[in-house]
Amino acid sequence: MPIFTIETTHRLPVYRQRSYDAASLAEACRLAVADDDWDNEKQDYESAGETYVTGIWEGPDTAYKGATALVPSHYRETVQRKADHFEVLLGLVKVLCGDDQALDRAYWRERAMPAIAKAEAILAGARDPD
Repeated sequence: MPIFTIETTHRLPVYRQRSYDAASLAEACRLAVADDDWDNEKQDYESAGETYVTGIWEGPDTAYKGATALVPSHYRETVQRKADHFEVLLGLVKVLCGDDQALDRAYWRERAMPAIAKAEAILAGARDPD
């Protein structure tokens, strides 16, 4: 039976609470985002994100020692799956909103259906469709 080394990750929120003297809410937000002093940061262990796969190698204890295997989409971080799939969906929407005379609806519907199924799986937190 093969052995794989799998690297998993989860995001740990780090936050700070600080008051800013500003003329408006928007200015206060700009100041907070631009502030690079994190000396009093706090870690929020109770709000850690989902666990997802960030690396796969064949063999025992082989992380970063050889060729990596492709991480299946449904084991990647959900927000990254959404971002990656957004480009596919945007491309389909652009085609479908284009010139109706030159559009072969059956051709593009055949390509849109798997993209829709994958988007629904991502939103449901499920595996990609086969």
